[in-house]
Amino acid sequence: MPTVNLDYEKLVSPAYYPMFTSADRYLAYKGSRGSGKSYATAIKVIIDTLQYDYVNWLVLRQFFGTQKDSTFATLKKVAYDLGVAEMFKFTVSPLEITRKDTGQRIFFRGMDDPLKITSIQTTHGNLCRIWAEECYELKDEPALDTVEESMRGILPAGGFYQSVFTFNPWSDKHFLKHRFFDEKTRKARTYSATTTYKDNSHLNADYVEDLEDMLKSNPNRARVAVLGEWGVAEGLVFEGLFEQRDFGMEEIANLPKVIGLDFGFKHDPTAAEFMAIDQKKRIVYVYDEIYQQGMLTQQIAQALAQHKAFGLPIIADSAEQRLITELQQVYGVPNIKPAGKGKDSIIQGIQFMQSYRFIIHPKAKGLWEEMNTYVYAKDKFGNWTNQPEDANNHAIDSLRYSMALYTFYKGNQYMNYQERVQAVKNIGL
Repeated sequence: MPTVNLDYEKLVSPAYYPMFTSADRYLAYKGSRGSGKSYATAIKVIIDTLQYDYVNWLVLRQFFGTQKDSTFATLKKVAYDLGVAEMFKFTVSPLEITRKDTGQRIFFRGMDDPLKITSIQTTHGNLCRIWAEECYELKDEPALDTVEESMRGILPAGGFYQSVFTFNPWSDKHFLKHRFFDEKTRKARTYSATTTYKDNSHLNADYVEDLEDMLKSNPNRARVAVLGEWGVAEGLVFEGLFEQRDFGMEEIANLPKVIGLDFGFKHDPTAAEFMAIDQKKRIVYVYDEIYQQGMLTQQIAQALAQHKAFGLPIIADSAEQRLITELQQVYGVPNIKPAGKGKDSIIQGIQFMQSYRFIIHPKAKGLWEEMNTYVYAKDKFGNWTNQPEDANNHAIDSLRYSMALYTFYKGNQYMNYQERVQAVKNIGL
């Protein structure tokens, strides 16, 4: 192997030095957006594979289908950034990275198919490293224990087993908290840390400004997204009503589909939620999403086309009639109409939504984050009210617009106030 000088102290901030110096069994990094934790871990994966010729990695996510465009792409980019890409072979079928001269491999698996994890066989060295990325998605602690137990065998002198966990801490109810962060219950030989955007010197000024603005405008979301702290513990509007699952389009092929569209620009995202609804079982499947700041009208139209929105009904925020007209008349977006609004329409729409369960595809990251941070407001005495806070709700508003087709419309007409009141009563809300 040619000599490669990879100085981690020049590659990552001091917050991530323990990744390269610690032999602890577990390294757990919760952090904010833009904290650089995923990129730093990818550097560790590459360096460990080059430094220790006994090391093989398992890169783990809850959903295997999310790996190719996330962890695999990041590791490939890091290898090129470090100037060592020629030392590796990158394949997508199977999804693997192989060190050419030794045969060491970086495997990619999903917890949604655990049998493929336990069947891993290395050709050189041992499976002795795990990187669990976005591991807030992980649902089953015993299943994780089983995966950890699959790392076995005698390592060379000085060798060690190690698992790295990186995630955004959307809720303090997740098992990751007691497993790695609570002093009384965390596993032995654990190093845990919290990192923020301040630990990443490669962010541009506009991105940092947006994060810092969130501290004032959206403190619940900023708790996680900016400060890397544990998320909301109580008061969630849709608590217990949503889950994340990687489902295929064949599962929802025969269900009616509709798109909700909420407009934003600089600080707020434009959010389009693509949903299918099962009225009999009262389940909403959210299968795709557009969620982006700074979108101009033409960019919205192009994104809708790319996401195969044309041909489906699109219900858009009626407060932006100009944008709706531009999308229709200038950019040819079909089947788009303004959302119905009126007295108490928001709280009525939320009440109706609470009579459904929501299955959210991993593509819909914005909605997933909002569901985890959308809370009821408190009064001046600190008591919960029945009114949600007007924050963390752009994707949720989008979904509410689309669901109104199945709740508050008679034919093509949005119901008046009294009709909506009766509709809410009719389902016992």
